[in-house]
Amino acid sequence: MTKYDFTTLPNRLTHHTYKWKETETDPEIIPAWIADMDFNVIPEVREAVIGYADQMVYGYTYASDSLYQSILDWEKEEHGYSFDKEAIVFIEGVVPAISTAIQAFTKEGDAVLINTPVYPPFARSVKLNCRKLIENSLVEKDGLFQIDFDQLEKDIVEQEVKLYVLCNPHNPGGRVWDREVLEKIGHLCQKHGVLLVSDEIHQDLALFGHRHTSFNTVDPSFKDFSLILTSATKTFNIAGTKNSYVVIENPKLRTAFKQRQLANNQHEISGLGYIATEAAYRHGKPWLTELKQVFEKHIDYVVDELHEKTKIRVMKPQGTYLLWLDFSAYPYTDDELHAKIHDQAKLILNRGTDFGKEGNLHARLNVAAPFTLIEEITKRLVETFLK
Repeated sequence: MTKYDFTTLPNRLTHHTYKWKETETDPEIIPAWIADMDFNVIPEVREAVIGYADQMVYGYTYASDSLYQSILDWEKEEHGYSFDKEAIVFIEGVVPAISTAIQAFTKEGDAVLINTPVYPPFARSVKLNCRKLIENSLVEKDGLFQIDFDQLEKDIVEQEVKLYVLCNPHNPGGRVWDREVLEKIGHLCQKHGVLLVSDEIHQDLALFGHRHTSFNTVDPSFKDFSLILTSATKTFNIAGTKNSYVVIENPKLRTAFKQRQLANNQHEISGLGYIATEAAYRHGKPWLTELKQVFEKHIDYVVDELHEKTKIRVMKPQGTYLLWLDFSAYPYTDDELHAKIHDQAKLILNRGTDFGKEGNLHARLNVAAPFTLIEEITKRLVETFLK
């Protein structure tokens, strides 16, 4: 017996939502790309937003003590990560935080490393800030992305990398990096004086018995050279409220980050973001527990159907609601593949090459929607790419 409704598809066509924009003019198109969910938020978030609206004055706001405490409680209870309130720096999003970190801790022309394929704003943030982008390719082994540590150290040394942006859990592969991997990364950064920025926005969405490990919990010394970026927004489907936070336990790093944030005028956060975050963390655990069961059902269904009926290879994620699909068994160019997905299957998936050169003949699929929609998406893929 479930308490929450994960079966009703909200009508988002009147919401000016980017994910469903094309469907407004082409009703046959099903969007399964942008990483937000087609589920309603928890009732407590809705009630908090209504309460905010009822204030009738929407002025400048500050973070309340109860908000700070809700974050501290959530991180400790869910991830075993304890830190002082002073370590928290609010910012409107994880991607802005990446740009702010790049600006605060590197100079133009400095090398910044990412593991590709990875969430497209990583590379964009490096390039648009006039830094040297170093793409360290992940390797696929046993159905998962792995880090080639020999190549990683070679890239760090030869390119004189100053900053490393890690994605954990990984997007698009869904790899939940384990403690041993994070320990190796941390020791490499220590050895070569590299600052690590860890994007952990999907931390709450570890699945199938996997458990997220926050970078700073691996070794106390890692706190000296790291920034942890996270948010309630992906977990609880409240991205539009615009609030994330950075955990920076090193006071010198925190001061430098906040100075750059102030220079960019990024220090003011929406009051809506504050209240939605607190409501989610205080009341969202039962909803999240059910949600993850829904994701596991959807992922298993898609993996089984595509394996049985097509030549599409699916990287089964250890976390997130994002599936990395490999179409390389088909005789198409990348352009032909994505034309077929869009024009014949009438689906919108993320193009793999947006995540890096390794994404050729790949696409990313979002399964955070009611099962009836996931069935239809899978049916269209099967019909279009039959064995």
